[in-house]
Amino acid sequence: MPTPHEAEKQHTGPEEADRPPSMSSHDVAPPAAPSRNPCCLCWCCCCSCSWNQERRRAWQASRENKLQPLPSCDTCAPPSPEEVQSWAQSFDKLMHSPVGRSVFRAFLRTEYSEENMLFWLACEELKAEANQHVVDEKARLIYEDYVSILSPKEVSLDSRVREGINRKMQEPSAHTFDDAQLQIYTLMHRDSYPRFLSSPAYRTLLLRGAPQSSSEA
Repeated sequence: MPTPHEAEKQHTGPEEADRPPSMSSHDVAPPAAPSRNPCCLCWCCCCSCSWNQERRRAWQASRENKLQPLPSCDTCAPPSPEEVQSWAQSFDKLMHSPVGRSVFRAFLRTEYSEENMLFWLACEELKAEANQHVVDEKARLIYEDYVSILSPKEVSLDSRVREGINRKMQEPSAHTFDDAQLQIYTLMHRDSYPRFLSSPAYRTLLLRGAPQSSSEA
């Protein structure tokens, strides 16, 4: 004759009898120790921890000295008619001419795409820097000003290039933005440059053989 314990086991069924008592969500595992927000360990400005707040204040305070806008070319020697004509022969010639860049930048401003030129110039400045500490700071400023989706001056980059930048920003170098700089250079070449050559501003320069007078922001 089965004992009361065996009878109870037969009544409930072997599976239910052998099953361990259920555990609530609080009993599954002890609460994990609070961990530091992984965002706080990276270079970005997306979290509000005190470290990032201090870094952001430092970046904003140093921006005026670190990334100066393109100097005005009011003091540049006026280009000869031949130089102005050479800008139509090659986008490279336009971009290698200081006054040419100034005129082209003024044109980009009318198309609300001046950030493309500013980003390209900032990358050129970064590549010329040898001090690693300064490279690190300038790279972060460039990211914040031209790559971050929160920036009003964000440039148009595809996902592949953005992912590459995000990886390289863990250890910034003078060439962190090389792929992005090339993409923006190509964009200006294919998109804005043909319209610049057809613009009244450039046609006026061809006729006068003098640089366009424009104030730099």
